[in-house]
Amino acid sequence: MKKIKINRLSDYLKKTYGTKVYKLPLDGGFSCPNRKNSNGCIFCSESGSGEFTFNKNSIKDQVELQIKRLSEKKKADKFIAYFQSFTNTYKPVNELRKIYSDAIENENVLVLDIATRGDCLDDEKIQLLSDINKEVDVWVEMGLQSTKKSTLELINRAYSNEVYFDMAKKLMDNGIKVISHVIAGLPYETEDDFLESVYQTQIHDIWGIKIHSLYIQTDSRLYDYYQKNKFKILTMDEYTDWVVDSFKILNEDTVVHRMTGDAYKPKLYLPKWSCDKLKVISEINSKIKTYNT
Repeated sequence: MKKIKINRLSDYLKKTYGTKVYKLPLDGGFSCPNRKNSNGCIFCSESGSGEFTFNKNSIKDQVELQIKRLSEKKKADKFIAYFQSFTNTYKPVNELRKIYSDAIENENVLVLDIATRGDCLDDEKIQLLSDINKEVDVWVEMGLQSTKKSTLELINRAYSNEVYFDMAKKLMDNGIKVISHVIAGLPYETEDDFLESVYQTQIHDIWGIKIHSLYIQTDSRLYDYYQKNKFKILTMDEYTDWVVDSFKILNEDTVVHRMTGDAYKPKLYLPKWSCDKLKVISEINSKIKTYNT
């Protein structure tokens, strides 16, 4: 039996940069084309699934304020400029160039990490990211969520798997690292459905993966859907089993960026167990240890 060996993000960062590297959550004032066209993904909150941005000052001010805070609190000196909320390529290229340049201006910023959609990238934007990748490492996160077509219609991702993986390949061909988000416990999905989505990231050579459970926030359309349909919500035991099973099919060099999510507690409806991130991670680690014994 092959043992589970996880290439954790923290280990990757220490190996690559020789030290612990901290994320700086930045708000670039982006929106989302899917919201404009069709009310957005069903699970997305009002703040664009990025609850933890620091403030809405200029990008340079956001970077400097957070570097100062982390330097004082944790003696941090190396950083990732992280654009998480909404679709962070949804502006003209000249505006993106300014935003990204301001984010990486500080010499201690080693990585530009951008969350976006596969249908909000084009050759010109990829060329911009490729150019920046010569200065600092560039990561692009895209929400795969699932590869099951009926699920994608329900959650309203609003573009095809073909577009997703075609764009991922273009990014990777330009030396840019791609991170796929996959959700466990989407409405009516089985564990096999979830594992198939994870498997697809592997056969397409995706560099990194973020996994978290489906959680329902009161300011999302999913909340209204659940009130009417009451689909099954995973227990913590089920979720952690699914995650451990997914690790069995990961390539050893796939970087695991997340094995559970950060639900925004004031607006979390279900599942309540997802609030206790450390407990979930501890349970996953315990099950991995048992499997490997």
